[in-house]
Amino acid sequence: MAVCARLCGVGPARGCRRRQQRRGPAETAAADSEPDTDPEEECIEAGAAALCGPEGGRGAGPSPPPRCSLLELPPELLVEIFASLPGTDLPSLAQVCTRFRRILLTDTIWRRRCREEYGVCENLRKLEITGVSCRDVYAKLLHRYRHILGLWQPDIGPYGGLLNVVVDGLFIIGWMYLPPHDPHVDDPMRFKPLFRIHLMERKSATVECMYGHRGPHNGHIQIVKKDEFSTKCNQTDHHRMSGGRQEEFRTWLREEWGRTLEDIFHEHMQELILMKFIYTSQYDNCLTYRRIYLPPSRPDDLIQPGLFKGTYGSHGLEIVMLSFHGKCARATKITGDPNIPAGQQTVEIDLMHRIQLPDVETLRNFNELSRIVLEVREQVRLEQQQQQEDRPEDGEGHGRHSPREPQHSPAQLNREPWDGGAVAAEEQPAQGGQGQPFVLPVGVSSRNEDYPRTCRMCFYGTGLIAGHGFTSPERTPGVFILFDKDRFGFIWLELKSFSLYSRVQASFRNADAPSPQAFEEMLKNIQSLTS
Repeated sequence: MAVCARLCGVGPARGCRRRQQRRGPAETAAADSEPDTDPEEECIEAGAAALCGPEGGRGAGPSPPPRCSLLELPPELLVEIFASLPGTDLPSLAQVCTRFRRILLTDTIWRRRCREEYGVCENLRKLEITGVSCRDVYAKLLHRYRHILGLWQPDIGPYGGLLNVVVDGLFIIGWMYLPPHDPHVDDPMRFKPLFRIHLMERKSATVECMYGHRGPHNGHIQIVKKDEFSTKCNQTDHHRMSGGRQEEFRTWLREEWGRTLEDIFHEHMQELILMKFIYTSQYDNCLTYRRIYLPPSRPDDLIQPGLFKGTYGSHGLEIVMLSFHGKCARATKITGDPNIPAGQQTVEIDLMHRIQLPDVETLRNFNELSRIVLEVREQVRLEQQQQQEDRPEDGEGHGRHSPREPQHSPAQLNREPWDGGAVAAEEQPAQGGQGQPFVLPVGVSSRNEDYPRTCRMCFYGTGLIAGHGFTSPERTPGVFILFDKDRFGFIWLELKSFSLYSRVQASFRNADAPSPQAFEEMLKNIQSLTS
């Protein structure tokens, strides 16, 4: 008790006097005879005296310096100390005493917390005009909605999407990221706001829907559970246009595809576009979002994992996430289409089976490339068969080790990293600009003819194909081509089609997975929604 009293600067006097008033004379005399320190404090003082040296005995030497209470510090120093603490600790600190509570009303403290924790770089002093303090911004806006910051995937059936919720000045804004117009895969991403949150007054934050062309209007956000929230528009009439659905469709087509329906001559493509407009517009920005993480990276990864935009024939450009899992890599769809919906693994790369492409003239022959790939596929099949035959013996402890783990077992593939160091050594000449010449075989279609003409290396892989409505899905053989650190491609043998992928050049905050296990769990969750 004495230690706590001295730390707070109260001393024994106030507390003891109150107790003395309630005690009798005998109890008061007994209390006065008790030592003023507890045993633990005496041990601390004894240790301090021992540090004073041989001359610092019990009865001689300089007395210990007087103890300074936190309450005795000047307010300016307390403001500096409190501003260095996490904002989540400050409410507890305000309950210590009245003086702390008064000091914590200083806007300088909360201005610094807004800047350091949420990156608010605006001149927060302008808030004084509106009567909103930095403490209000932190408590009622930033801290309250901190759980929705980061990357999310909206539940829009097979189409999915990519939402990035960020602190933008004195607003929290949900930006929907859109691929560039087909087929310009190297162009930067496009984005449009879906909602925003800000403080209009001191009472609470205001949620506004940004969907449509009539400006911000009343909206609502509900945090459903951990890693999931939903949005709702309370004024869907703001989404309607005076020209009716035809005008809305033409406007959407220009934004989504950068062209008019008359410019699209392919009938099947017209049907897909119209189907997407009808399906997505029915939500009216009333959506549920689930959190997604960026893939973790390791030094031996083939390239930096992350988000890429790729060509998918008549479906246009879509966003995929490239991640590495030991001896394989996967490209998971973040946006999708009626054939292969968002959340599915569109491409899987077998990092244990490299493919050596022939010279350019031979490569132009599609049959020659097909022969090479099918030979590798047969090799993979035999190795998997050997793995199955060895498995019962392994259970008895007498089996041989398989030369590789089966491609269709991701859980096992995660346990053993591929030899990235050896591949990286072979990659050095390609990094110097002397990559292997590359050309698409005759008969292989590509949405983008401006693909790289040199590549670093190639691997065997499989691509997921299916009928409309994700019917009869199957994995078919193909070739993964690594062009450089930001671009790769995939040749779908059965479709005689080529997809080119280019890295999304954007930085995302609050998007890193807390652990590799959390990332794997996230992949399973988004895949199960469309399986």
